[in-house]
This record gives sequence, structure tokens and C-alpha cells, in this order.
Amino acid sequence: MKSKYFIAIIAAGLLVSCKKTIDLYPISNLNTGTFYSNLDEVKAGLAGVYKGMQAPLLDEWALTEVRSDNTKQGQANSSSPTNQSLNQLDMFTTTSYETRVYDYWRNSYANIRNANIIIQKLGATYDAGAGVVSLSPVAIPITDADRKQLLGEALIIRAYHYFNLVRLYGGVFLVHTPLSPDDAKLMDRASVADTYKLIQADLKTAADIMNTVKFPQIQVTERGRATGWTAKALLGKVYLTLNKKTDALTVLNDVRNNSGYALVIAAGTPANAYSNVFNTGNEVNEEILFTVRYKAGGVGLGNTFMNLFAPLNSGVAVVPGSGFGLNHPTADLDSSLRPTDRRRAVSIAYYTVSTTNVPYTRKYISTTGTVLSSDGESDWPVLRFADVLLMIAEAEGNTANSLSLINQVRTRAGIANVLPAAVASIQQFEDTLQKERRLEFAFENQRWFDLLRFNTTMQTVTIEAVLKAHFAREHPVHYVQYPVPAPTIGQLQARVEQRWFLLPIPQREIDTNPRLQSQQNSGY
Repeated sequence: MKSKYFIAIIAAGLLVSCKKTIDLYPISNLNTGTFYSNLDEVKAGLAGVYKGMQAPLLDEWALTEVRSDNTKQGQANSSSPTNQSLNQLDMFTTTSYETRVYDYWRNSYANIRNANIIIQKLGATYDAGAGVVSLSPVAIPITDADRKQLLGEALIIRAYHYFNLVRLYGGVFLVHTPLSPDDAKLMDRASVADTYKLIQADLKTAADIMNTVKFPQIQVTERGRATGWTAKALLGKVYLTLNKKTDALTVLNDVRNNSGYALVIAAGTPANAYSNVFNTGNEVNEEILFTVRYKAGGVGLGNTFMNLFAPLNSGVAVVPGSGFGLNHPTADLDSSLRPTDRRRAVSIAYYTVSTTNVPYTRKYISTTGTVLSSDGESDWPVLRFADVLLMIAEAEGNTANSLSLINQVRTRAGIANVLPAAVASIQQFEDTLQKERRLEFAFENQRWFDLLRFNTTMQTVTIEAVLKAHFAREHPVHYVQYPVPAPTIGQLQARVEQRWFLLPIPQREIDTNPRLQSQQNSGY
């Protein structure tokens, strides 16, 4: 049974529980000027911020996994609007009118607003010029330790959203204090550099002020909330994205050596080691540094991914309420996860249609405790300890220590160690590392961001080469089946250009903001 940090707002009363969050009355409907007057109310508001992380995830897989070499739209000959829009994202032909592009943007900013209210109420202010977050006294009756802990959690979630936004859209609106709708319409886009300045300031502040209790000492009822270790691990990924490898190693090694987090290893049953990371009876385990939480049971907090990703027209054979067959594994990823790899059975399963075994994304499909359609129990991991280990290897480069870290992950997966002779060159090492990350984090929305980062942090792995090879492999088994006229390999590969790696700024933002008339991303 998972312990979640939930709130229940019933009529005008407020009940706070550290185990369940049932948001029956939105925090946004209350008067934010008077509501956050004590510790329980701040915790209730923060619980709403955690819940707000769910909405962007409804579209994030389509903006990341589908645009990578991991997944595709499963019904190649479909002419439905939903599948056609996924095809456009997949082939880099999407437009600024794409609904998913706007919904992800809108939902991310909605939760940034929620986080900003908490941050403001707890007396924190971001100085854009200095790139620092400063703290002022607050009138709320709250201990300094509680204030800093709750503030740090809100800062981490704000940084998490901005980190995703800047990697997907480039420079974005830097909203770091609650704004009126009219004021928001007058904002201009910030630069990528200024966006990263805010992200780093939020995470550095959180890392400095939050508790860094080792994982085994965290109370069970508090697990699942962000900690100082979360801030450091996410900051390490930010540093690595900016090619600040020395800075990345400092914070990531601190997490590795001092946090108490570790790879989930199933004692006595090694075959279950990887699956236990995602077991709904073992969530917020020692590997999970940051996750988006879900709760089945008809309380409005279950995930919909089990139905979105389950096989199309599978009835109740896989999940209650059938499936939509979205986020379909590519043939290459399917074949790369070998039968001996313990990650395979967790990541991919098969549904038989006539005599054909059709692969589908399984990682978020669990019917344990599930009684309704679109009411999955599985959480969505954002940062795992395995990620920390492989990021250290990426930052350190081709060393004996890096190879040891890669092999720790492979050993847990039940596959043979990589021998030093197999990574004798930089190219061999980087190819090994990027492939390991792909298999370890399949369907966790990591691959697209990894490919973008590899252009900066690696010498031999380029996103263009990976995607052109992907289109060449998939064309004869997938793209050739598209409605006439089907794209050629040459047409697919021609769209693999840096200018289309960023998503367009949603057209609705441009239409309502006169300052953005000339601020659309190149190519749209």
C-alpha cells in the first residue's frame, strides 16, 4: 500500500493527511490572499502543487518519447486526427496550432503559478539580475525548518517545470511571482541562458535549505516528497545539460555517496530486481528520488497511461476499459531489449492480434487495486538512483569508475558486464553509455532529452545521426504504410534539423501577446 501526501478539502473545512490527497475543491478557488495563514494550509497548497505535476505528463510522452527513436504512433494507416497529430510530432512536421503543444505549455504554467503562490507566501523572492533566491521574514506561524522544507519542495517543482519547458521550447516566459492575466499577456520571452539561471537558483537554494536526511531515516509517511537530495540530483542533470561536468560530478557524487539512496536489488530473487522499482506495492523505494504520484481507487488521482498505452481494441484482456495503443514501441527498441534483459518484461509486453504478437508499452500498466478504467496506480518516475549513476559516468567520461557504474546497472538487469576492451575508444564508450540509458529508462520520457544533451556532452553521439538511422530502420516496417502519399526515407530524414528540435511556441500565446509577433521559433 503506498503512502501518499494527500489533501482533502471538504466544503469550508480543511483536513490534512500525510497519507492521502483527495482534492475535492481546488485550491485555486480559495482566496490566496488569506488562505495560507498556517502550516496546515501551506501543506494543503503544496499538496495541490504536487498534484499539478500530473497534468503536463498527459502530453509529455508525445513530445518526448514519440519524437525520439523509442516510440511511434501504433496505427500506421490511421487517419484519425489524434493519430495524425502524433505522426506530425514524430516526423517533425507539427505546427504551432498542435493541441498537445499548447496543453503541455498551459498545464506547466498553471502549476508554476501554483508553486509561485507557495514560494511567495513563504517569503522567497527571485532576483533575476543576480540570479539568486532570497528569503524574507514571514508572518505565518511556522518553524524555520518547516518553512525551508516546504519552500524547497515548491522551488524544486518550479525548476522541474522550467527545465522541461526550456528543453522543449527554448527561451520561455520567466514567471517567478504570481501575475494577473493582463500582466502575463505583456511578458516577452526570456533567453535560454536566463531561464537556466532561474532553474539553477531554485535548485541551489533548495539544496542549501532543505533537509538531507538519508533515505533509510526518512519517515515512511514522508517518502515521495522532494528532498535536498532531489534538488542536488536534478541540479546535476541541469549542470550536465549545460556541459558543466565538474559541477555535475560534485553534486551527483554527493548524492551517490551520502544520500542513502541506492539501486533496488531484490535479495534472493534477482529476477525481480528491476520490476521491484515499479512495483505498486514498493513505490517511493530507495531508488526513487523524484516521482509524480498517482492513486487508484476512484478518487480522481489514478493515472490514465494504462489505457492510453494498452493495445488498441484489447477489451479487458490487458486493462479495464480497453486501450488506445499509443506510445507504441519502435521495432528497434523492441529488438534491443533482449529476452535475457530483466528490463524487457517490465517495459514491453505483447498482445496477440490474429496470429501476430503486437508489442505495447507495459511499464505503467498495473491492475493491482485498480477497479476502473483510466485509474492506474503506477507512479511516473522523474529521477532514479540509476540515473544518478549513469549521469556520473557521462560526466566523468571513459574511466574505470564509469564502466563500473554502467555495469552496476547492467548487473541489476541480468546482463553481462561490459569489458574494458569493448570501450577502448571514446566512440565505443559513448555508444555503450547512450544505449544503456535508452534501455534503462525506456518510456520514462528521458530519451529525447538525452539525445539533445548528448550533442553537448558527448563527442561522437549526435541526435541527427540517431534519428536519421531511426527513420531508415522504421520506414519499411512502419512509415511506408502511412496513408497515400506515404513519406519517403529522404523526406523523413530531411526534417532532422536543429530548427525543428524545438517545439513551436503555441499560436494562442502569440495571438494574445503582441510582444511575441516576431518571437516564434525558427521553422514555424
